[in-house]
Amino acid sequence: MLVLASASPRRRDLLSQAGYEFQTIPAEICEDLHPGEQPIAYVLRLAREKAEAVAASPEFASLRNTSPDPPLILGADTTVVAPNGEILLKPEGDADAARMLRLLSGATHQVITGVALLANGAAEAAAEVTDVTVLDLSDADIAGYVATGESRGKAGAYGIQGQFGRWVPRIHGCYFNVVGLPLARVGSMIDRARASVQP
Repeated sequence: MLVLASASPRRRDLLSQAGYEFQTIPAEICEDLHPGEQPIAYVLRLAREKAEAVAASPEFASLRNTSPDPPLILGADTTVVAPNGEILLKPEGDADAARMLRLLSGATHQVITGVALLANGAAEAAAEVTDVTVLDLSDADIAGYVATGESRGKAGAYGIQGQFGRWVPRIHGCYFNVVGLPLARVGSMIDRARASVQP
């Protein structure tokens, strides 16, 4: 049994696309950045905390009692690091989204996803880093994109799988990581965890 500790429709879509059967239990945790916290440490911490929060939830306890298979809980968190080093969380509004997009314009930034997989009380965690290059964006480009609403709820104020993709000429690394879940890395983690919990 695989449980996704996330409410992200993009992560649900990616897992389904990869052929996994899973249940979804959204994790409710504080996602504030700690003072001085580095990007990889930040996403790894949140991924672990999401998985642990679901493991302790009554919804998971109920689900576990109905499944014959050993449960695996997958937590994930994605953030964007601007070229100036600023960690870009979800924008607080349209003005903040526009500010973030100006930081990304005409430069290469990093997208980092932390993933954590809990199996029988043991956890494996890893981070995936992808470099994303963005074309020069005019004020009109930014205003028009923000007006689509795609920026809302997304780290770095964009979704590469949407209209923003037309301004991304190249990436270096895993595309699915930029969408929100590095599928190859997650698949390897699931395979190892399932092998380890076999009777």
